Amino acid sequence: MLRAAGVGVGDEVIVPAFGNVEIAEAVTLAGALPVFADIDPVTYCLDVSAVEAAVTARTAAVVVVHRFGRWADIRELHAQGRRHGLLVLEQGESEAPYDEVAQRRQRAAYLDAKLRGVRTPDGGDGHTYQQYVVRVPGNGRPDRDAFARALRGKGVDCRVPVKTPVHRLPEFRRCVSLPETEHAADVTLALPVDASLTKREMQRIVSACNALGGLLQPAF
Repeated sequence: MLRAAGVGVGDEVIVPAFGNVEIAEAVTLAGALPVFADIDPVTYCLDVSAVEAAVTARTAAVVVVHRFGRWADIRELHAQGRRHGLLVLEQGESEAPYDEVAQRRQRAAYLDAKLRGVRTPDGGDGHTYQQYVVRVPGNGRPDRDAFARALRGKGVDCRVPVKTPVHRLPEFRRCVSLPETEHAADVTLALPVDASLTKREMQRIVSACNALGGLLQPAF
């Protein structure tokens, strides 16, 4: 799509660093330079003001990635594209059947009501909970990783959604300030909300998280 739109050598394309390296790789394959912008801490998608700050005379496009079942502020991002004459591309996650989304939302609501000691996701804007991403309090990645190991030890199949932001990878390393991206990569953890989970399994997730949550010290 970038090539078809004429994006190539000498152009810049604004992309998120929180997420898949494939987006930056596609920009590079088109001959352009990926420019990383920070994310919104609620949606984990590109932040509108961060995109505005990243626009230069060489910016040709913005690639917006909808993350974890939440949508980016696509209306404002398209408005930015019109103001600056930029191509705005969107990448979303595969859509689950309605009944499956309804069951995920039901399980997410249960976790929202029961979990203690972790920060639960904001469920606004039609969240479909492709992933149920919490934030683990403490002093960053060591606490989150220890928390994840302890949960797995109790039989909870959790995972770190983004282990390393793209701008930290050797082939895309940039000297850029992305505080929300950095923090999210250090403290986020995806808990299961699959439609197949039983009530007993959901109770086990809550029990394991709540038993551990009180052991973590808040960051100062």
